[in-house]
This record gives sequence, C-alpha cells and structure tokens, in this order.
Amino acid sequence: MIKEMSFSYGPGDHESEKASNSYLMSLIALIAGLPLPIINLLATGIFYLVNRKSSYFVRWHCTQALLSQFSMLPLNSVAFWWTLSIVFGSEGITNNYVAYIILVLLFNSTEFVATIYTAIQTRKGIHIEWFFYGSITNLICKTKK
Repeated sequence: MIKEMSFSYGPGDHESEKASNSYLMSLIALIAGLPLPIINLLATGIFYLVNRKSSYFVRWHCTQALLSQFSMLPLNSVAFWWTLSIVFGSEGITNNYVAYIILVLLFNSTEFVATIYTAIQTRKGIHIEWFFYGSITNLICKTKK
C-alpha cells in the first residue's frame, strides 16, 4: 500500500515539516470534528490551498493527503447518515448496515495508520507514495519549470 520513493532532491527541514503537517491536519480534524466527515476534507483542503505555491515536495504531499480525504468522504458520509437514520428513524440495524460499518472502520483504520506512518516518514524527509493516490498525485502535481 505504501512505498518509499527517492525524490529528485533532499527536502529541507521546513519542507519536511510542512509536508508532514499535511497528513497531521486530517488527524487533528478527525479528533476535532469526529462525527462530521466533511471536517477532514475541509481542513486538509485549506492546508492544501495555503501551501499550493510551496516547494514541489510540500505540494506533492499536500495533494496526496487531499486526494485520500476526497475518497474517504463518500464512505464516511454514507455511514454517518445511515447511522443517523437508524438512531432517529424507524429503520433498524440490518446485516447490510453492519457489513458496511465494518468496511468503513477497516478503511478508516488503514488510512489512519498509513497517515501516521507517512507523517513520520515525511517529517524525516523520506518521500512516501501511497498505492493509487501516489499515481494520481504524480499526474496532478507537476514540478515548476
């Protein structure tokens, strides 16, 4: 799922810190706005917008973090609203609901661990590409000429 890649240059300490913070932003937002899935995307999106003119290393990692939050939003939103419909509605807990919640917890747990690992490694200046997101990030994020 995660692979260490060599980067074209050695990022400076301030670049490594900013790149690492792009991943930590989603974790902090998760804790602050736990029940609302959009909070993670907003926090990561704002951090991306603030750093979109930064060095390539920082932009690349901000983009990867943002892409991961975009994919988690639909999964978490469906789980959130489905849970609310069970709590406040007449719908009961079904096998489909339990299976979906298990799937969402599995995806969120994997993303949580990957985010922590990537934040730590990126802070050390090590370039980490996630499966699927890394390839898309390479297509979106280009070096400045």
